[in-house]
Amino acid sequence: MQITGFSTNKTLNLAGRLMVLDSPKVMGILNVTPDSFFDGGKFMSETEILGQAEKLLTEGADFLDIGGYSTRPGADDISIEEEIRRSVGAIKSVLKHFPSALISIDTFRSEVARSAVQEGAVMVNDVSGGELDSRMYEMISTLRVPYVLMHMRGNPKTMTKLTEYDDVVKNLLDYFHPRIHRLRQLGVHDILIDPGFGFAKTRAQNFEMLNKLDHFSILGEPLLVGLSRKSMVWKTLGIEPKDALNGSTALHAIALMKGASILRVHDVRECVQVVTLVSQMMRASNPKKDKNATE
Repeated sequence: MQITGFSTNKTLNLAGRLMVLDSPKVMGILNVTPDSFFDGGKFMSETEILGQAEKLLTEGADFLDIGGYSTRPGADDISIEEEIRRSVGAIKSVLKHFPSALISIDTFRSEVARSAVQEGAVMVNDVSGGELDSRMYEMISTLRVPYVLMHMRGNPKTMTKLTEYDDVVKNLLDYFHPRIHRLRQLGVHDILIDPGFGFAKTRAQNFEMLNKLDHFSILGEPLLVGLSRKSMVWKTLGIEPKDALNGSTALHAIALMKGASILRVHDVRECVQVVTLVSQMMRASNPKKDKNATE
């Protein structure tokens, strides 16, 4: 049963462009890292980066999420300079060839966020929720861009050992409330919530969060959900990440029905199809709003 009755912010100011989240959006993942869990090393040269950017945009991505630091479990640390070289270099190349693209920078470092926004990124996606850089919230306030506030414990090397919760959903709600309040105090208007599937959670906890995803509506902020090809899919099915598209698609449909506003995915074309079908189904509950739908 989906929880209703809570008002959720439905707009994002993206460098002066207003996006209304009246229908779910799709964020295409573009990792410029050699060691990401699924696509590490695939998109390192400018030609590879531009080719993938074009593919994701052509398939219907509303955003490109560009990251130069792998956050897979056990990932190695890299310097700020190297992360900027990878991610900001990619942003400059993409926007040179696709100037209307909406770029999100996937980083937990305030200096990387600053450099990326200066080069045209319009959103900051922070997997650490500000925990790994104490200057991040103030930086977001200065940059005045939407901020993805995600839940994670520890860091990529330690998070798999930090999975003890009294009640995973309640504990996450308790985590988000004061951080949203702090960001509001600093004048940050556009906040998105990401529960952090796969980050310091067991598989059972991931499925519990998905089952209760609608509980996060109490926070009043739009939900960004990242389930694409994660271990909760392929380990449950006894397959490899490369074979996890179908399972990811099934979980994406569930996330949409439970209130997700943005899906962060590797496979944009298939996700856009899911958004279309689930949106059509949800509109069927109010046919007056869908007069143009025909068999």
